[in-house]
Amino acid sequence: MRHIVLVGNMKVGKKGDVIVTYALGTSLGLMAYDPVSQVGGLLHAMLPLSRSDPQKAETNPCIFVDTGVPKLFKEICDMGGQKSRLVVRAAGCSRPLGENEMFKIGERNYSVLKKILWKNSILLESEDIGGTANRTVHFDLSTGEVAITS
Repeated sequence: MRHIVLVGNMKVGKKGDVIVTYALGTSLGLMAYDPVSQVGGLLHAMLPLSRSDPQKAETNPCIFVDTGVPKLFKEICDMGGQKSRLVVRAAGCSRPLGENEMFKIGERNYSVLKKILWKNSILLESEDIGGTANRTVHFDLSTGEVAITS
């Protein structure tokens, strides 16, 4: 089954599912996959830190990197995945306006992600981060393959 993940959302699934997200600009696209249980998920987080709007973070933690990433990992583990086996990839975190972008949202999203991964002893398998282009991600949960276009 094919699933579309909108900005500030995520989807977890199993073998046979394909998860797609569009328009990854400054947002973080995080894909995590357990090749043994063949479960995984994709998060499209828009902002780095939930403390900027705790009420919004409570109703939708996927908007923020610091609350969305743990939620993604938990839901994958709830479906039978194991954190120690996760293959994790990241995309997005760009600067669509170039070097003059005032708030540096993409850089901040990536920085928060790296801190969370470091604290959980998880390494990125691969990344397509930065630059000025928007990205589209296709994530096949039958194989764990990720295709990124910009």
